[in-house]
Amino acid sequence: MVRVRVFDSRGELVGPVESPKVELSDDQWRQRLTPQQFEVLRSKGTERPFCGTLLDNKQQGVYTCAGCGLPLFSSDAKFNSGTGWPSFFQPIANENVATEHDDSHGMRRTEILCARCDGHLGHVFDDGPRPTGLRFCLNSESLNFTPSEQLASLADPILESVAAARQPAASGHNPKAGPSAAEEIAVFAGGCFWCTEAAFAQLAGVLDVESGYAGGTAETANYEDVCTGQTGHAEAIRIRYNPATISFAQLLDVFFDAHDPTQLNRQGNDVGTQYRSAILFADEPQRRAAEAKIAELAAARAFPRPIVTTLEPLAAFYPAEEYHQDYAEKNPNQPYVRYHSLPKACAVREKHPELMRGAASH
Repeated sequence: MVRVRVFDSRGELVGPVESPKVELSDDQWRQRLTPQQFEVLRSKGTERPFCGTLLDNKQQGVYTCAGCGLPLFSSDAKFNSGTGWPSFFQPIANENVATEHDDSHGMRRTEILCARCDGHLGHVFDDGPRPTGLRFCLNSESLNFTPSEQLASLADPILESVAAARQPAASGHNPKAGPSAAEEIAVFAGGCFWCTEAAFAQLAGVLDVESGYAGGTAETANYEDVCTGQTGHAEAIRIRYNPATISFAQLLDVFFDAHDPTQLNRQGNDVGTQYRSAILFADEPQRRAAEAKIAELAAARAFPRPIVTTLEPLAAFYPAEEYHQDYAEKNPNQPYVRYHSLPKACAVREKHPELMRGAASH
């Protein structure tokens, strides 16, 4: 069995879930694959550069394993590397791609494989673009492409068995589909959402943290536009939480300890209005609670400089691209995560041990 992320019937990436390894004989693989696919996936072949059918594909969608259908890469992470092979700076989910040392052809390389069927995909190199600095160099023959509007067709059968096993105890609620009666929402902006997401995801009572954009329009709610600092959007997180376990006031305590609320339109080296400190209140009680917290901190002189956090009514929240979700958890060794995101999460853990998951059981 392997733990991987798969698509559900709504076209949403979910998991990780337990999925059986796909293990077939060569004859069975030949029946399933074309000769060209077999040469790449099962015999570790390499297609000629600039000849792959997916090299110049510019459609929005998802690239899956041609052998077993596992989601591997998203068009959001695709870029033109000039090498002649489809290139991506990050998998759609780290769990779905495995790596091995490859010493063939008199050189040391890192081979990438499908985690579910061990199909050969290509190699990964450290000369890619931000934010990962990696270049996953793939063969078109190892991939199938599904447009964004057809992602529901990728629904994995394994989810049916998982749902059946959980049916007696499951509530049927999708944590990203909207709050249930036992949930509430808080939206905060405090610099790079990789950092704030990591800080809040560790709290007891927090059911889900989603990175996204708030403050601007739907048309500009994408990473490329938001990075210009001209959209009105802030990099924000939407927190779904159980108020019976953690209160909005406690979330505010963590918010002001998870970033520097005295820096105007920046957090450290991240500069621009998209990195502003803001509380995007969903209702009047949240606005009043935020005002009271700021007044309390100001009266206590909790910070050496005035707090510049803005209070903004929440008009809409737009989820960020999939590769931004759970970024620190998926990429603990990425330099920015190691030197910024994880230290901030650790600082929150040290200041609020009573709010951490499992704290109540000790």
